[in-house]
Amino acid sequence: MEPRLKSGIWVQALIRRCDRAAIGIVVVAHGDVDAGAILLKLSGRAGGCTVLAQTRRADGAAVWMRATGPIPVAEPDADAYIARQRGRDPDLWVIEIESERVDILLDTPILP
Repeated sequence: MEPRLKSGIWVQALIRRCDRAAIGIVVVAHGDVDAGAILLKLSGRAGGCTVLAQTRRADGAAVWMRATGPIPVAEPDADAYIARQRGRDPDLWVIEIESERVDILLDTPILP
């Protein structure tokens, strides 16, 4: 298994990457700085949102999965999903990014 970067440091690095790429980003919910899981809410101009959740493959490698499905969903549906997850895990980070394409900003792949 690969070593894990603290969540707070990873979020700070993502914010810097977005700033450099002129992509809007906001921390909606501040999670545990050491080991909090992270959700990314992607809001595109075309309408709809996608929520990405961190997960691990069987071999331990970090990946992102499309938690709200393969196609964008309405923003209220994405927000409801996030609220359910925050209800289960109060240490969860929620980061909203104003872009549909963040694969160039992430250091791990997004599952199809």
